[in-house]
Amino acid sequence: MSTPHPNVVRVVEAARALGLNIDVRRFPDGTKTAQDAAAAIGVQVGQIVKSLVFAVDGEIVMAYVSGANQLDEKKLAAAAGGTKCSRVDADAVREATGFPIGGVPPFGHSTQLRVFVDPDLLQYDEVWAAAGTWNDNFGAAPADIVRVAGGVVTDLKRS
Repeated sequence: MSTPHPNVVRVVEAARALGLNIDVRRFPDGTKTAQDAAAAIGVQVGQIVKSLVFAVDGEIVMAYVSGANQLDEKKLAAAAGGTKCSRVDADAVREATGFPIGGVPPFGHSTQLRVFVDPDLLQYDEVWAAAGTWNDNFGAAPADIVRVAGGVVTDLKRS
């Protein structure tokens, strides 16, 4: 077996420090999109955690959205107590989280970020999230991800 990517090591260590043991699986063909991840892992697209990074009134926040849903930026802004929600570029994502777009895990970020979680993820026994790269993912109970991420469960789904 090959040596895990340093990002994966960081995610596993962060999970352990937060009281969560995860088993990371590598998917060589990539899992950059929710559809790619669901197909590779063999789960429903709704079980994929999309870790989305946005700025709300200038504050970088995270939204964990079911792979089956699209984020409603107005709902995220309201949940964060702001008015204007905007996308951030790849450099801002890496600076805030320490990870590339497509590989952002739900915890282990380089800065402390407020986290908002799509309640649709909670309908599953297990959800899958990125583990620091486009190719590495792990499964966990959604309640565990909410707990270790310090997430606030709130409606984020675009109608």
